[in-house]
Amino acid sequence: MSMTLTADAPSSAALLPGLAALSGPPPARPPWEAGPEAASGHWHSADVDPGPETPLRPPQHPERLTPAPIPLRPWGDGSHSPLYCPAPSRLDEALATEVNDRLVAWAERIGLHAGHLEEFAKTGFGRLITLAHPECDDPDLLLVSAQMNAAWWASDDYYADETDLGAVAEALPGRLVMVSSAMDPPPPAGEFSGPLAEAVVSDAVLVSLRSALAHVTRHASAAQVMRVRHTTHQMYVSWNAYNAWRHAGITPEAWRYLAARQHDSFYTSMILIDVVGGYELPSELFADPLFHRALMQAGTASVLVNDLASAAREAGEDPDCNLVLLLAAERECSIDEATEEVVALHNDIVRGFEQTRSALAAVPSPELQRFVLGARAWMGGCLEWHDSSSRYK
Repeated sequence: MSMTLTADAPSSAALLPGLAALSGPPPARPPWEAGPEAASGHWHSADVDPGPETPLRPPQHPERLTPAPIPLRPWGDGSHSPLYCPAPSRLDEALATEVNDRLVAWAERIGLHAGHLEEFAKTGFGRLITLAHPECDDPDLLLVSAQMNAAWWASDDYYADETDLGAVAEALPGRLVMVSSAMDPPPPAGEFSGPLAEAVVSDAVLVSLRSALAHVTRHASAAQVMRVRHTTHQMYVSWNAYNAWRHAGITPEAWRYLAARQHDSFYTSMILIDVVGGYELPSELFADPLFHRALMQAGTASVLVNDLASAAREAGEDPDCNLVLLLAAERECSIDEATEEVVALHNDIVRGFEQTRSALAAVPSPELQRFVLGARAWMGGCLEWHDSSSRYK
């Protein structure tokens, strides 16, 4: 999920503000903490003000989720076999632009992607979210998902993937531990709480995660918020596995990579479907094994689209985080041959999702049925975005 931003060679202090806060002198107060609000007791002013609210909310449109037959969709340059994937349920470029503009304004205000905002804007996360949540016309609710996804992606870029942006293998586990405290602040612990608060506000990635979750909290129940926290931590377990393989110079077997990737997928993004939809799937249904299987299938299919879209750009790098490249290396075949295998796997997983969805049709819960159709729509929007975003060009 890397962004591939470019940067001049900054100093190590500029690259590792959060790490410096843990191992060296306390950081200077960042620009966004200047002023009276710095002493308010909040870690960041955006914790209580993640963005403007919409006074009157547009109605939701669950009818847009009505399932249509799944087509075989061409993708990329059209040279590979098509993907069995739902078509996008809504194309609204004006709404996508509005959400993206709000997202970029938020990123600028909290200091995220400083020096790279133009590239961030061109990536079009607002368009992804508008495609992925077609039942919602409310830019503020769409911004909930856009901010959370942008924060997750930022932690990938700045902590895990992009060394020119400060990603350092040795620092990754400690940085991800700090995410836990940014998203789930622990109770006061006397003199030890101050340095922790300073470490969180010194790192724009942690600020983005904290601010994005604050916006989720405006619209979600306590159970939905905890769902976001726990799923984030689950995703980061896989990141530590990738990091360990890379640091040790190990190329994992494809099956082992996929085991990790299935817990580091667009499942994480999809957990916000009911929040953006303005309803709540009860916790016992969200935890239902068959529903969980469906959401994991949808998330895995979508992340395989990500691997397919990223393969050409990542070719020549370590293959440990892309199934296409791993298969090509493991089976000593061409990238084209490995691509065809991943396309076939994707299509099988989507067929499996449809079988699981059919089995869930007997569950008498409108919320569950709507959520599963939302996951189906997410798959369709995800492919549409990957095929058009500058991130994968």
